[in-house]
Amino acid sequence: MSSETRVILSERDLPEAWFNIIPRLPSPPAPPLDPRTGEPVRPEDLERIFPRALIEQEMSTEPWIEIPEEVRKVYRLWRPTPLRRARNLEKALKTPARIYYKDESVSPPGSHKPNTAVAQAYYNRREGIRRLATETGAGQWGSALAFACRLFGLECTVYMVRVSYEQKPYRRTLMHLWGAEVHPSPTERTEAGRRILSENPNTPGSLGIAISEAVEDAATHRDTNYALGSVLNHVLLHQTVIGLETRKQLEILGEKPDVLIACVGGGSNFGGFTFPFIGEILEGRLSAEVLAVEPASCPTLTKGVYTYDYGDTAGLTPLLLMHTLGHTFEPPGIHAGGLRYHGDAPLVCQLVKEGLVRARAYPQTACFEAAVLFARTEGIVPAPETGHAIRAAIDEALRCRETGEEKVIVFNFSGHGHFDLAAYQAYLEGRLEDYEYPEEKIREALERVPRFEPGRGKP
Repeated sequence: MSSETRVILSERDLPEAWFNIIPRLPSPPAPPLDPRTGEPVRPEDLERIFPRALIEQEMSTEPWIEIPEEVRKVYRLWRPTPLRRARNLEKALKTPARIYYKDESVSPPGSHKPNTAVAQAYYNRREGIRRLATETGAGQWGSALAFACRLFGLECTVYMVRVSYEQKPYRRTLMHLWGAEVHPSPTERTEAGRRILSENPNTPGSLGIAISEAVEDAATHRDTNYALGSVLNHVLLHQTVIGLETRKQLEILGEKPDVLIACVGGGSNFGGFTFPFIGEILEGRLSAEVLAVEPASCPTLTKGVYTYDYGDTAGLTPLLLMHTLGHTFEPPGIHAGGLRYHGDAPLVCQLVKEGLVRARAYPQTACFEAAVLFARTEGIVPAPETGHAIRAAIDEALRCRETGEEKVIVFNFSGHGHFDLAAYQAYLEGRLEDYEYPEEKIREALERVPRFEPGRGKP
């Protein structure tokens, strides 16, 4: 057991390559399917919206993929990030457990998101793209891409889920500060947006809708590509710098994790944090429980159906094999906007399906309760998304108090909540409500999931 409160690596400890979990998996991941034919998507099918380098990474089976020096140069603005021990939280909980958290809130945009935003901006700039279009839920991804585009001289268009656009005005300000244009989604700018507004003018929006708009924008402009903040393999790949650094920091402390925890919306911070450790679990070098934590009002992993579905609402993306609530499902307007997605990363879903990852869902007031306790003991205000991971870490620590086990609990602190103070004010004033699991809406959405199987084509 170490007496250290935090471990800060030097620049020379910055990972030189991203970790690819695909060649370590017990079975190969299911391919994305072309919805027109039911056949696996070909690399050339994706060149309309992605640069070739990212398409290669998406389909790569190489165990390690080198990080370009130009990307590492930008990473050095904030990486490596510290691993901290939550001693005050441990004391408040009266737990024998040791709680550590990887602090990704120290990046310029305040979250883990620039780990992939910087890489995506770099590869697009290298292939001559002028502008990137994207979606954002809570605004963490949109601000990260705005930041990255500014550094690499690209224009940036962000479709921000309407409910978050209204709830989080200062995230918009941050994106504007870095030169991005931001639109509340759905908009009148795209065919997908106009259709959805005609059906429901008061829609709060969803990540699926915003993805549809951003994909359409990219596909209809030759100088524009699409950038995705989560879900796809190359996005999770870039995020593995988190887990690689964490693993090294724990080695310095002489600690091995018993429980690894991260929140899950699309899966990027979860995958980036846990995949290097899951690789060790698969090789028999580590025994640890891995927890994926999601909102009870959008319970994709815990109550979704494992099947092929679109990644967006309008059906513009390939079909992905994942846990889904139905691509037309619009989750309630919880403040953890980054977790309001109908699906999840296929790699994460496969690990859940195969029993290597366990999923857990919490209502938002329980997560805010945990986040407030963390802020009052450790001093950092968590993002509402991060509050889900903290809730699970606290519950695991309380379980250790009951059993007397001295477990090592490690979670990813995916971002700070400095732009979420209105949500905290609502919680402190007793105005924050929990949303019931909308079974009827999910049932309706699941009825619209396409029934495709590889090689079968249209039903």
